[in-house]
Amino acid sequence: MLARLQKITTLSLFALSLAWVCLCVSLGATMWAMPGALALMFAYAGVLALEFLLLSRAHGNDPAPRATPAQLAAAWWGEVCSAPAVFCWRQPFRSNKWPDRTKSPRPGQRGLVLVHGFVCNRGLWNPWLARLLPQAIPCIAVNLEPVFGSIDLSVPIIEEAVKRLEQSTGLPPVLVAHSMGGLAVRRWLASDPSNDRRFHRLITIASPHQGTWLARFSFSPNGHQVRPGCEWLLQLADAEPLERRKRFTCFYGHCDNIVFPPSTATLDGADNRHLEAVAHVHMVSRPEPFDETLRWVTTA
Repeated sequence: MLARLQKITTLSLFALSLAWVCLCVSLGATMWAMPGALALMFAYAGVLALEFLLLSRAHGNDPAPRATPAQLAAAWWGEVCSAPAVFCWRQPFRSNKWPDRTKSPRPGQRGLVLVHGFVCNRGLWNPWLARLLPQAIPCIAVNLEPVFGSIDLSVPIIEEAVKRLEQSTGLPPVLVAHSMGGLAVRRWLASDPSNDRRFHRLITIASPHQGTWLARFSFSPNGHQVRPGCEWLLQLADAEPLERRKRFTCFYGHCDNIVFPPSTATLDGADNRHLEAVAHVHMVSRPEPFDETLRWVTTA
């Protein structure tokens, strides 16, 4: 469903830009053709700039270091470059480029479950899959549906992925989750006490563990579930023993334009790792989360 929606959005944007160029040419106003087309195609950069302004204002007394203007600018540019690759190419057109693999020719090789976040699909992980699958690491990248439904609906999807890797490898997998996917995995863990024995490590990247300031503008059920202090988040935390969190690695950043203030992406008791000058989607492309994942997927 999401891939289809993003295909329509991407193609409609290109069509609108082309229509603008044709209109300008037909009216003899060629000087406005390219600037107008570029303004339409890169309007999202302005939305991103607003998000960065909001995150800077909302930092308050957060214990994470405050980002400098230069760091914010670098993170904004990184997100401007990353967003089209993810939302206009990988997810709408290439989400099935890399199929899941549940078996490895190497005995004792642990598997990996990749869980995307809000308004994303498995295409987010294409660069990861391109590196992991040639190394014969069993990987399953899930698609969480419905896109705007409750996070609780993700539990059976994650359960199926974990079960498939358990059956094929005989080992509990490592789970890696971006953004809202981190809450989906924690909700799966809370669904059954026996799940503590069924995962090796959870690595989250920019996940709103304590909610996000930006969720006040959301109207979807899953958006309501990431409002700071909401009942759903409090119940999830209450059901989570600190001993479990010792097996979490949480990557977060002071330039995350979606999950802020920064420390809302951390958890007490977890191994919290701060990444400088990198935004929300672009954080998936940083080497630190991938290297940490590779470390855990290759350890006993």
